[in-house]
Amino acid sequence: MNLSTFAAANKLVTGRDSLSVLPDEIDRLGVEHPLIVTDNILIQAGVVAQVEALLPMSAGIFSDVNPEPEIEIVDLCLRKIREGNHDGLIAVGGGSAIDIAKAASVMATNEGSIEQYVGTNLVKKPGLPLIAIPTTAGTGSEVTNISILSDKKEQVKKGIVSPYLLPDVAIVSPLMTLTCPPSVTAASGVDALVHAVEAYISKFASPVTDALAIGAMKLIAVHLPKAYAAPDNIESREAMITASLMAGLAFGNAGVGAVHALAYPLGGRFHMAHGVSNSLLLPYVMKWNKIACLEKLRDVAVALGENVDGLNADQAAEAAIEAMTRLCRYVDIPQSLREFNIPESAIVEMAEEATKQTRLLKNNPRALRKKDIEDIYRAAY
Repeated sequence: MNLSTFAAANKLVTGRDSLSVLPDEIDRLGVEHPLIVTDNILIQAGVVAQVEALLPMSAGIFSDVNPEPEIEIVDLCLRKIREGNHDGLIAVGGGSAIDIAKAASVMATNEGSIEQYVGTNLVKKPGLPLIAIPTTAGTGSEVTNISILSDKKEQVKKGIVSPYLLPDVAIVSPLMTLTCPPSVTAASGVDALVHAVEAYISKFASPVTDALAIGAMKLIAVHLPKAYAAPDNIESREAMITASLMAGLAFGNAGVGAVHALAYPLGGRFHMAHGVSNSLLLPYVMKWNKIACLEKLRDVAVALGENVDGLNADQAAEAAIEAMTRLCRYVDIPQSLREFNIPESAIVEMAEEATKQTRLLKNNPRALRKKDIEDIYRAAY
């Protein structure tokens, strides 16, 4: 069947002054006792106070979010919701805070344990009203229907996928990213690039997602180095959070592939930050994918600013991979797994875990066997 669908947050508000709509949106959604889901770093940086100052009522705060959130954090957030009789959530943070809020929102209205909703389209009912306010330019979680959580017991990341996870409102302001440190700017920015590239070469890409993905790549190529070098560059911050949003819309509908599938074991087993693991693996996976998507990688090369005139398809694809590698190097992304003290002996088990990520691998333009995944890990070592 030849068709495609497109889903996003029910309402998108963008621009430097977009946070000003928060009180109106809270009122429109009928929320009287909101809970802010965030982390302590953003509280200390004064970012959460900016949100609180706009609310027409006092809000509860759940600040136990960590960079690679575990399933147990959702349970703690759910307890906070019930103890405070909260009727809506405001996620303030990166993908971790937004993913926790998404999961807690639906767990507040659906029975059972969170583990029974791991998978696709298993959530039965809509969750509590949710407003997502990203503070990093990278995950695109404010417009996607998935929540990624770590299972500490199995040392693996798991995803809940449901249209009920789409936020009611996404408020996307570059001003909320100004306190983002350079290392997070780099990792989240390249994470957005991964989303755009993987969405573009996905087997389920469409003309709509292609346009968003290419647009995101163009912005990232120009503005990520600038935002990394000068964190107060508001023009580049705005371009990056727009690129993140566009990449989120692209991959939220076309899907991502082998980069994410191979990154999950690194996060689940070795607690490597999601953006860093994706960024590190990107060039190595693209080199493997190259023969299955030569023409599309030529487009990627052009979007990243490469001159491909006179190059054949293979040379243009190599130019795309070199441009990705160079961009990662510009913003000091680590180049090898060895830098994280990951033992080479773990490669076989990580490859076995990666093969189980069938939800992601089915989107990839080139099929991967376990041995292929091992080879990619070794190349990245």
